[in-house]
Amino acid sequence: MDQILQAKPEAPSKHATSGVEPAPMFDLIELFFFAYRDFVGDADRLLESLAFGRAHHRVLHFVHRHPGLMIAELLDILGITKQSLNRVLKELLDEGYVEARPGPSDRRQRLLFLTPKGRRLALDLSVLQSRRFARALDELPAGARDGAIQFLLAMIDPSEREKVSGLVWNEPATSGDKAAEPAAVQGG
Repeated sequence: MDQILQAKPEAPSKHATSGVEPAPMFDLIELFFFAYRDFVGDADRLLESLAFGRAHHRVLHFVHRHPGLMIAELLDILGITKQSLNRVLKELLDEGYVEARPGPSDRRQRLLFLTPKGRRLALDLSVLQSRRFARALDELPAGARDGAIQFLLAMIDPSEREKVSGLVWNEPATSGDKAAEPAAVQGG
């Protein structure tokens, strides 16, 4: 296993500035695919036992992390249409995992919260996925988590990084072109 984890020699990263189309990075594409498959597979098995899928998981996750989320905010986070969300949200509401409460100043506004049952499921799913991260990080040198965070942030479109950082680390977005460096990368 240690041999597999040894880094392959890297070619200089001048793809963006050389004007030459880079060769496909099949190794990274395929490793990312397999890592994602296994990462979501742990949660998929639990969700399947409840007749839920990945869309349910995403809703549970973000409502758990951001109680009182408005439906419009959830749509923006997920990057989906209201029609796509309706069925999933209705099932979670009907099954007692999520509740919608009126807004404090506008009673027509609907704020989403998890019920105790929803919080338990969201936490169970997060624990499953955290175990996989922990196993992977245990096989890597110290500081690998910070490197992983930097890599994943770099994979996000530059225009979205600040917004994503704010969601992940529960920080309000600040003005500026560059995302604020998360505390986890700073060593906290």
